[in-house]
Amino acid sequence: MVKRNFLIPSLFLVAIFLSILPFPATLKSFLPEWVPLLVLFFSVMNPERVSIFLALILGLILDSLSGSLLGQHALALVIVFSICIKFHLIVRVFPIWQLNTFIILMLIIYEFILFWIDGAVGNNVPIAERIFPIISSILVWPVILRWLPALKDDAGNRE
Repeated sequence: MVKRNFLIPSLFLVAIFLSILPFPATLKSFLPEWVPLLVLFFSVMNPERVSIFLALILGLILDSLSGSLLGQHALALVIVFSICIKFHLIVRVFPIWQLNTFIILMLIIYEFILFWIDGAVGNNVPIAERIFPIISSILVWPVILRWLPALKDDAGNRE
């Protein structure tokens, strides 16, 4: 039971670490949105293990570590988390292509909120820096969808 309690926090710590790794500016815009992907996964597949407070805290951590406006990622994560929690019972029984479509839509909403806030405060962010993370996150999503449930089952079998 102890190993299982540290699995989700350690996954989120790795996701935050991957989000703040220093990369050249040309590669930085191609990185997936690791934290939103994990929040989406756990809010759809295992919502009793995460909360809206966790989404808020993770967003604030992302804001403070990335140097963006404080509350920008937090608002986007809370909104996307709330939508996922609202529809998680319906989405979990969807065929895989519909689940992927739902996740793509949630990533688009997440990036649109970030884009909207940047525009409201006058930060001129190129549209490519909002589109390429969606594309790379879409490419990483099937790996997360395949790997994380196997990890959860493996952790449960070790107890």
